Amino acid sequence: MAQGKLYIVSAPSGAGKSSLINALLHRFNLDDSLRLSISHTTRAPRPGEVDHESYHFVSKEEFEALIARNAFFEYAKVFDNYYGTSREIVEEWLSQGKDVLFDIDWQGARLIKEQMPEAIKIFILPPSLTELEQRLIKRGQDSREVISKRMAQAMSEISHYDEYDFVIINDNFDDSLIKLRSIILSERVRLATIKEHHADLLDNMKQQAHDYETAWLPCASALSAALAEAKAKQEAAQQAEPQQPEAAQ
Repeated sequence: MAQGKLYIVSAPSGAGKSSLINALLHRFNLDDSLRLSISHTTRAPRPGEVDHESYHFVSKEEFEALIARNAFFEYAKVFDNYYGTSREIVEEWLSQGKDVLFDIDWQGARLIKEQMPEAIKIFILPPSLTELEQRLIKRGQDSREVISKRMAQAMSEISHYDEYDFVIINDNFDDSLIKLRSIILSERVRLATIKEHHADLLDNMKQQAHDYETAWLPCASALSAALAEAKAKQEAAQQAEPQQPEAAQ
């Protein structure tokens, strides 16, 4: 079976990355061809987050045991908490032909790209830093001190946008969602992807076209030439016939 594609999506906190990914999965994934890699983390769940759906929430000791087993594609420590991406689950999905989304920061993106150079990287930008700060404040989940830390981290994150293949400025959610979906759809119809997923179909069609070209096309060309010659002779004969004088008035 053809391998699925891996997409890395990064953004500063508050840019709308998670909302875009969730909308993409719920609105446009009816055939279950797209999966989200759920990260492990040692941070506490936020309101509305569900274990094994939002993240795999584990203790620091559990996380470090997984590190020792080389269980992660990548991991990092952010705001005193660990985040990591499971290797086994992702490799299984890709082998099933599923496309997989990674929701990770620029550091994790670099590590994944080193291991899987074919990965496609997408960066989500806010329309402005002022808007980004307002979004973090409106969440009502963090203290002013934490928001300041997040803004400082956002500056670092944003400075790496030019390492990515695609950049989406999330100033309108619906437009940004269409752009995100378009990136994935366009990759699915690349010639290399079509060849990988439909090799038998393409080979069969190409062989039939070749057979027609070598066996039937010369016959068709000869017939066309013969018809054209016959028509030309008929027209020449008509022109050679003597003209009848017009009757006297």
